[in-house]
Amino acid sequence: MTSSGRRAKPATLLTALSFVLLPVGLGWAQEKKAGTIDVITDGKRVSLEYTLTLEDKTTVGSNVGQEPLVYTQGNHEIIPGLERQLVGLKAGESKRIEVSPAEGYGEIDPNRKQEVPKDRVPEEARKVGARLTGQGPDGQLLFARVAEVKENTIVLDLNHPLAGKKLIFDVKVLKIEDGEEKKVDVPPAAAVPAAKPGK
Repeated sequence: MTSSGRRAKPATLLTALSFVLLPVGLGWAQEKKAGTIDVITDGKRVSLEYTLTLEDKTTVGSNVGQEPLVYTQGNHEIIPGLERQLVGLKAGESKRIEVSPAEGYGEIDPNRKQEVPKDRVPEEARKVGARLTGQGPDGQLLFARVAEVKENTIVLDLNHPLAGKKLIFDVKVLKIEDGEEKKVDVPPAAAVPAAKPGK
């Protein structure tokens, strides 16, 4: 009787331990999984709040209190220096990110100037320093600044307005979600036509 009683105690203890260990193990797994969802990595859909300033403290833009900036990490939808430094941030985190011109809008290129007939520029913009926007041949947005006004032509500087400037972003990560997986349509084997033998 006493020997069977001794055997029962370790069995009871093991059963009790298994009930204690199970919830702890599940909790750890869920925490680990949640951590991977809430960290910015390639393929994640990220919602950001930001304020962009320059070194002279000029505020260039901000979406605080407005719609968030939403992008997919790794898809090159935002400037490279900002995208690179956002990796590893978690939802709710804030960070000040400084981006050099090389990783922002590039250095100023003195060769990016174009002379156009005066009548192609709106009359109110025919003055040095006036800013213009237009579309390139591929539909991309182009920025121009009037660099010089001549008798019959106007010289436009096509560098981005923020070229050559260090950009300072104060960002807050609002939300991180799994991005949509790119699906490749592969027809079923029956739908693929068989190769015809050559004659």
